[in-house]
Amino acid sequence: MALQLSRLLRQPRGGFVCNSCRCFSTASVLFSGHNKWSTIKHDKAKKDKGKSKERAMVSKEISSATQCTYRPSTNARRLLTFVFLVWGADPKYNPRLTLALSNAKRASIPKTVIEAAILRGQGLSVTGQALENVTIEAMFPGSVAAVVECQTDQKARVLQDIRYMIKNGGGTVTPTTFLFEKKGRVAMENKEGVNADDYLDQAIEAGAIDIIMDEKKRLVVFTDPSETKSVGEAFSKLSGLTLEELEIFWDPNPDTLVDVQDEEQLKGLEDLVSTLREDHTVQDIYMNSIQKF
Repeated sequence: MALQLSRLLRQPRGGFVCNSCRCFSTASVLFSGHNKWSTIKHDKAKKDKGKSKERAMVSKEISSATQCTYRPSTNARRLLTFVFLVWGADPKYNPRLTLALSNAKRASIPKTVIEAAILRGQGLSVTGQALENVTIEAMFPGSVAAVVECQTDQKARVLQDIRYMIKNGGGTVTPTTFLFEKKGRVAMENKEGVNADDYLDQAIEAGAIDIIMDEKKRLVVFTDPSETKSVGEAFSKLSGLTLEELEIFWDPNPDTLVDVQDEEQLKGLEDLVSTLREDHTVQDIYMNSIQKF
C-alpha cells in the first residue's frame, strides 16, 4: 500500500486526476470591471453632486427673497397708487419667501441651512454678526477661469479654507477677474405678452445698459453694478412691473470662453465645483466654461 502511494506521488503533475479530491486554485478571479460597491459609490457621488447644486440654488433663492423688493399696486376704489414693501424674514408678509421655503422643504434642505440663508439675506451670520463679501480668483482644472464669491464674518478663515479646497481639487489661486465683466442684473415679474422691445425706452430712461427676455420669459435689465438697485427701482416705476430679483454677477467675456472636452478634466472640474458648493459661505461660482455646472 505504501509502495503504491509513493508511485502515485512521483507521477508528474497532470498525469493523475483524483475525481474524489477537490480542486483548489490560487488564480485571481476575473470580474467584469465593476462590482456592487463601486456602483453604489458612483451613484451616491452623483446624487451628492446634484444635491449640493440644488441646495446652493435653493439657499440663494431664500437669501434673495429675504432682501427687499418694491411692488407697485393700484387701489381702484380710491384711484391711488400704493407701494407695498415685500421683504424680511417673515413668510406671512413675503410670498416669495414662502414659496422658496416650500421648495426647500420639498428638497429636504436641512433647517440649519434654511435659517443661515434667511440671515444671509439680511446681511447677518448665524451668530448675528455682519457679513463681509470675499472674492477669490482661481484657475480650475481644464484651464477654466473662475471667480468665487463668499459671505462670512471670518474673512481670514474663509480665504484659507477656500484656497485649500481649490488647490486640493487641482486648481490654482491666481488673478482671473480680467477675463470677466462685473454687471448688475435686474429681473422683473413674469407677465404675459411682455416684449423687451416694448420697454426699451423705459430701460434707457432708467439708466440700463441692455434689456433682454430670459428663459423664464421675464424682462431682465443689465446695469452698472454700482447702480443695480437704483436702476431696478426706476425701471419698476416706469414700466409698472414688479421687481423680482437683484443681482451683481461676473459675466465672462465671450472671447475667453473655454470648451472642456477631456473627460478627466471635466470630472475634476465637476468635483471641485461640488466641493465648493458644500461650503455654506460660498454664494456663487462664476466660470468662463461653455459647460454649465
